Amino acid sequence: MSVDMSQFHQVFFEESLEGLDIMEQGLLDLQPGSQDLETINAIFRAAHSIKGGSGTFGFMEVAEFTHILETLLDEIRDGQREVTRENTDLFLASVDCIRGMFDCLMSEQPVEMGVAKDLHAKFQAMLSGTPSIQADDQQLSEVPQTAPVQQGWRVVFVPDLDLLRTGNEPIRMFRELAGVGEVSVTCDISKIPTLGTMTPEECYLSWTLDVKTDQPLEAVKEIFDWVEDESDLTYSPLGESQDQSDQENATDLTDVLSSEGEVSAAPEPKPTPISAPETNAAPAAKPATKKADTSIRVGTDKIDALINLVGELVITQSMLGTLGDNFSMDKLYRLQAGLEQLEHNTRELQENVMRIRMLPISFTFNRFPRLVRDMSLSMGKNIELIIEGEGTELDKTVMEKIGDPLVHLVRNSLDHGIEMPEDRLAAGKPETGQIKLNAFHQGGNIVIEISDDGKGLDADAILAKARKNGLVGPDQELSKQQVHELIFEAGLSTAQAVTDVSGRGVGMDVVRRNINELGGGIEIDSEKGVGTTMRVRLPLTLAILDGQLVRVGSHTYIFPIISIIESLQVKTEQINQVAGGCEVMRLRDEYIPVIRLAQVFSIQADSQRLEDGLVVVLEFDNNKIAVAVDDLLSQQQVVIKSLETNYEKVEGVSGATILGDGTVAMILDIQSLIKMAGIRQSQIQQSINL
Repeated sequence: MSVDMSQFHQVFFEESLEGLDIMEQGLLDLQPGSQDLETINAIFRAAHSIKGGSGTFGFMEVAEFTHILETLLDEIRDGQREVTRENTDLFLASVDCIRGMFDCLMSEQPVEMGVAKDLHAKFQAMLSGTPSIQADDQQLSEVPQTAPVQQGWRVVFVPDLDLLRTGNEPIRMFRELAGVGEVSVTCDISKIPTLGTMTPEECYLSWTLDVKTDQPLEAVKEIFDWVEDESDLTYSPLGESQDQSDQENATDLTDVLSSEGEVSAAPEPKPTPISAPETNAAPAAKPATKKADTSIRVGTDKIDALINLVGELVITQSMLGTLGDNFSMDKLYRLQAGLEQLEHNTRELQENVMRIRMLPISFTFNRFPRLVRDMSLSMGKNIELIIEGEGTELDKTVMEKIGDPLVHLVRNSLDHGIEMPEDRLAAGKPETGQIKLNAFHQGGNIVIEISDDGKGLDADAILAKARKNGLVGPDQELSKQQVHELIFEAGLSTAQAVTDVSGRGVGMDVVRRNINELGGGIEIDSEKGVGTTMRVRLPLTLAILDGQLVRVGSHTYIFPIISIIESLQVKTEQINQVAGGCEVMRLRDEYIPVIRLAQVFSIQADSQRLEDGLVVVLEFDNNKIAVAVDDLLSQQQVVIKSLETNYEKVEGVSGATILGDGTVAMILDIQSLIKMAGIRQSQIQQSINL
């Protein structure tokens, strides 16, 4: 019975991508000349696992490419080769190449081999000690022309019967051997059984291969390294007389494998030179049916906690079931205690289930050492990356969506923040700049800080560009913090030149929009000549939030408690009108724009005047907004249901939830409400500065 190996592809892809992350992190930690055997062994083991798994599942493109990479890593591990900047760069490029191969395999696309072939040639040159193409022609001409040339090597290859079951394919090794020199093959078919007793998955053939080459024996051995445990291999020098005499017994391998006659009838013997094929076709493998990021690894401690809580629920259910039999009023106290225990267990179960989706933010932070290394080299800057709080946990969905905004913020620090080494020295700073990533929990949120010790934001240049673009009036005065907030306006860029990193005036507005869509916000703290800190606040999860229920007429809505500053009843003298019909409320010498929720949703409110109802003061992006409602109800934790997934996107609403009485309440989106009410960011800032 054959086994469908495609059912294991998903797990293999996940483990392989984790292995690539281990390789990349280890390579970034290695310094030229490093003797850190623990790190080197970790890199080697990851490459070895990827190679072996790829061969088993028939992904031969990955297996063949990883094999030569593994050989070089093995030489470094054994002390035969030093860690250098050159080979570290090539290893990092190979990690990117393998990751691209897996992307093709997971998306059911043909594997692109162009980059892999270029890297393979460079690795082969490193193994054989061949000078690079940039070598001095004079040095090459100094090689003595009378030096003796090795005739080549003879390889007797007798594989085990189970060789094919391990995913190894001899023909592919022979094709790779053709890159070393001219190969003649003699095939031994004497062990092939009769057709009725033959097992197709077993290998009955063995070969003698004569390789005419001037390369060392190691170049031949490394091709067979990955089958040395599943076969008998014998190597010997290929002499002139031996080479001539054996040509008479050489067998055309292609004819043997394609023969449709009796397998015992050997074809006419002749030498068979093998040349590398034009395309590196791989056996057709059934592609993966879903991407590798659709699953999550869970620690056994979290599973054990869930099992324990389920056990407690079963006990409570059994107790309540017993009370239900012949219930009488004298059992009421026990019933109430059982219901309280049920509520307690349910709350704990909910919290533990949510913990399953929580992952350390290191999954996102781990991409930045490579990014900082590559970009600092390309820009000629010396930059040190410091990561703290990588163990801070965050919901998997939030982590996936925050990755791109964080990349943009780090790239901005690299390009706009950190100065060139000579400029830093002239400013009295260390030549090496610092970028710091930090994550920590604060007030039910996770805070991610991206800070640098660069030149900081130039408030004068930002304000001048904003006035030129019409974002700020010619006589309008803004605070330093408000000027810094202008960098989130679309089309505003103070870069002196457009590069492949930044300077086109796009990006920061998208960063803020993406963060707002996650229910978070972003703050700026910058000092010219000292540095900049971007502070991103995010909810721990998008599935559950603590909400404040409010009533407008007969409708119930929910505000995220995290956005609420205070609620109060206003007086008539606190209300003012500004240009454009916008109402503002004066609160402790601060003017806050007011939104009437009844007008936004076109519903009938009980309170027609602001003084007759209540006002809830909310904060977004360091600005405040007041929302008029009829009454405040209870506070409770609600499970968010996506309207866009289950119905369609509704403006002003981020989701919905089902209340305890079975009714549906809408969860309000503060940023969207402001847009619906026609209040622009500039109007709010102008109102605050009245």
